[in-house]
Amino acid sequence: MAIETEVARHYGSGGIAERILAALRAAHGAEAPVTADALSVLDHFHGRGIVATRELVELLKPQPGEHILDIGSGIGGPARWIAAHCDVRVTGVDLTPEFCEAAVALNRAAGLADRVTIKQGSALALPVPDGQFDRAYSQNVIMNIADKRAFYREAFRALKPGGSLALSNLCRGADGDFIYPVPWAETAETSFLAAVDEMRADLAAAGFAIARFEDTTEATLPATIRNRERLQHEGLAALGTHLILGERLKEMQINSALNQERGLCRTIEALALKPR
Repeated sequence: MAIETEVARHYGSGGIAERILAALRAAHGAEAPVTADALSVLDHFHGRGIVATRELVELLKPQPGEHILDIGSGIGGPARWIAAHCDVRVTGVDLTPEFCEAAVALNRAAGLADRVTIKQGSALALPVPDGQFDRAYSQNVIMNIADKRAFYREAFRALKPGGSLALSNLCRGADGDFIYPVPWAETAETSFLAAVDEMRADLAAAGFAIARFEDTTEATLPATIRNRERLQHEGLAALGTHLILGERLKEMQINSALNQERGLCRTIEALALKPR
């Protein structure tokens, strides 16, 4: 619980939804509609933003009418986008109370409160019934989880037989001095990167069959480098996820990119299946 408290403290700040909506209106006008697409530059708080969410949706393949679980839903950007574009219901679970409050407010502002439900809780004890969801996903969350097998067991429990779990994970790469702070942790005390082989083993131990497991590091690295260079030369854009964590996100994103460039972490996309 001490780790979870520290993780929530790292992410939490007041007034997130208000900052985001004010920035959106300043950029597009007071009467500009608030939609999942309009918010997407601001509320997809994970590596590569909306691009990564679209790729995850291609992997997950949600079908109209399904109920989808977002584990570590942040302020709800991917959940809103998926609900709006895929004609599904999404339940998001996040540890950070301020994220959940912001997600609920933004769901309401975007007219998606009836399609996206947010629950505050731990990924290690998901506040959902057994076998409720057709599919689940998690994006760049597990770096804050020490007990990864418990994380995967909970995802397995929440899925219906035959359900699928799509993952975008950051894993440990080569040995070396990791640079902090990064977007998910200010120090090593709340950063838990598993090796790539450990991720495979942990999924199997939870009962999943692995349908796809791809190291995307080399494919995504050029965009990571471009973003780092832009941050170093131009700074933060007017609209962006720094409205969630503040100006400190610039240093965090630069450090995260440098860690990837030095091979200290790997990006993995996986699709895991719960047997019928």
